[in-house]
Amino acid sequence: RRNKKTSKMDVIFAVKLYLNKMIEECGFGLKSLLMDRETTSIVSMVFTQSEMLAKEVYLFERLDRSDSIDTMKYLKCIVFVRPTKENISYLCRELKAPKFGQYFIYFSNIISKTDVKLLAECDEYEVVRDIQEFYCDFVAVCPHLMSLNILDGCYQNLHLKSESLERCVEGIISLLLSLQKYPTIRYQASSTACQRLAEGVKHVLNKEGSLFNFKSSSTISSRDNTTLPPVLLILDRRLDALTPLLNQWTYQAMLHELLTINNNRINLSDVPSVSRDMKEVVLSAEHDEFYEQNMYLNYGEIGANIKALMEEFQSKTKSQQKVETISDMKAFIEQYPQFKKMSGTVSKHVTLIGELSRLITMYNLFEVSEAEQELACQSNHSESLKKIRRLIANENVRYVDALRLVLLYALRYEKHSSNDVYSLIEALKKKAPGEDDPGKVSYI
Repeated sequence: RRNKKTSKMDVIFAVKLYLNKMIEECGFGLKSLLMDRETTSIVSMVFTQSEMLAKEVYLFERLDRSDSIDTMKYLKCIVFVRPTKENISYLCRELKAPKFGQYFIYFSNIISKTDVKLLAECDEYEVVRDIQEFYCDFVAVCPHLMSLNILDGCYQNLHLKSESLERCVEGIISLLLSLQKYPTIRYQASSTACQRLAEGVKHVLNKEGSLFNFKSSSTISSRDNTTLPPVLLILDRRLDALTPLLNQWTYQAMLHELLTINNNRINLSDVPSVSRDMKEVVLSAEHDEFYEQNMYLNYGEIGANIKALMEEFQSKTKSQQKVETISDMKAFIEQYPQFKKMSGTVSKHVTLIGELSRLITMYNLFEVSEAEQELACQSNHSESLKKIRRLIANENVRYVDALRLVLLYALRYEKHSSNDVYSLIEALKKKAPGEDDPGKVSYI
């Protein structure tokens, strides 16, 4: 089933609409939600557990671990899984020995008629009330950003892996169906991977044409009032080798670069002196107003915005405590615990910015970033070479930052008459003996 009223390009809205529809169609009463590893991430990115509890969903389990679930015939079971062979096998096992009274099965993408027939044959107790396709086979990160969470990489020996290609096609098809878009496909002609992906998407569009019968309505208006089809633009990330090598200085990008955001969560358990309630923090623009307003601002602006909020609180509490630095902010929050309650999640961001500040100082990132920008935007070979050598020799500079500087140098001065990338590779080897990354510089 396709979403209705999803004309706006908002993937969080689309996924929420589908999940709400699943729960509504299940009817009143206590419910359980049976998921696989990937759909667990899909659900957790758009709904909190308390929000699901408010919808009468009280039990959350994994389909692949259903053997350990007690029999609860009084519960209805919503099954939300990807239509993989593995999940079909698990579902068949579950239906042959059902633990719940009724099953409402929803697949996140297109399922074959053969698999539907197999499930019907396994439903000996006639507990299945519904089987549908609800197209949300992707993780909605932000309203305008989705991910397929392909963690093991798409390439092997510089070639796109067939299983990664298949997953990308499935994810894009699901996205198009959820947003009700029938696109014109454009791809980077110089990339074989882009061509294969474009052909894969086009093949499914032709094969499953009946699902895309909204073609006439999936158009956009141009300035001269003519209607145009939406465009699916496929680019090879390798087209731009420069940008991924630069340190980032906007809030969301810095958090991911230095602390790693995984499904909107950051693990801070290794951060010195972090409070117990900050061991893991959730970052969601849907539920965090400060994050929504500041996620794309630069490092300096975020600190100023938090400082302004604290000064506002001080004026209300008539506190005279100075709040000038990150350390001052952390001390202030500890002294005034009511600030946490009043300001919502701002205290979380003070912790995050404090850790970013610590890492920036520890790893000399200001100096590293300055060298990166000079390589990217200026042309002073001898000065850049000296600076890179000095930074590689600096014990505080991380190996990964030193490696990226060498890669930037190799790209920037590939044809320079005084190119000395080989001496930099030797310096990298001395900095981290046993690392095989320096040898990969030659691939550029």
